Amino acid sequence: MRIYLAGPLFTQAEQDWLRRLKAQILARAPAAPVEVCWPHDLFSAQEIANWADRAKHEIFDRCREHLDRADAVVALLDGTQVDDGTAWEIGYFYARRKPGKPIIGIRTDFRKAGDTDNARVNLMIDCACDAIVTTVDDLLIEIGKLPAQLAM
Repeated sequence: MRIYLAGPLFTQAEQDWLRRLKAQILARAPAAPVEVCWPHDLFSAQEIANWADRAKHEIFDRCREHLDRADAVVALLDGTQVDDGTAWEIGYFYARRKPGKPIIGIRTDFRKAGDTDNARVNLMIDCACDAIVTTVDDLLIEIGKLPAQLAM
């Protein structure tokens, strides 16, 4: 099972949180083999520097290729708005996915960020996600359900 881990990577705090989340997913993965693709691991700062003007295309293409191979997306939805790159990854995967390939959002942020009084996030993100959880423990429970779903 291949999980694509989407989320903003612009601050050290975001990188540290997602790095720990990836490790937690791998440590508590169900019996089926699990691979977590985290875009931060797809290229080095040196590669980006070497690509120069082509960097944005190289990054885009690698992320898209990994989304195309993913069985599920786990997306960090924290913030006053969902990160625009993360929103794109959710939408792209949603539009191209086959049945049974879920999108699971995790929103640990207690602030309201949606279109209605009870919304957790923008309605387009909310409706694209098969589940939105508020804790890492609940996320790991959802991931634990995935191998059975993906074997169908």
